[in-house]
Amino acid sequence: MTVIRSTEARRTETPNAVMTTLASPTQGGTTNSLWRVEMKEGGQGPLHVFDAEQIWTVVSGGATVELGDDTLAVAAGDTVVLPAGVARRITAEAAFSAVVTAPGGARVFKVGDPEEDRFTPGWIA
Repeated sequence: MTVIRSTEARRTETPNAVMTTLASPTQGGTTNSLWRVEMKEGGQGPLHVFDAEQIWTVVSGGATVELGDDTLAVAAGDTVVLPAGVARRITAEAAFSAVVTAPGGARVFKVGDPEEDRFTPGWIA
């Protein structure tokens, strides 16, 4: 059994959101990652692709999820499964918070970036 204390959570701020890593391979005891995402109203991530599935559960607020050719609205209590290899963008319609999980080695890239620009974000590693 591994216990990751709240004092070991990592906080990563980007121009779009704040990610707080709750569990990850670099924190020990797991091959998966779990993190919280918080976005201010109107916050929007870039159009990007992950090479692994992610599962997002909305804790508060609401967002629009662009996934491939589809756009869906999500609200508190909803869970959305984002498949690997599909372009996505999330826009906070109201202050938005979600808990997210994915494999610890998941890599991301912006649409159109070459293979060598793929990387594992710090909040997932």
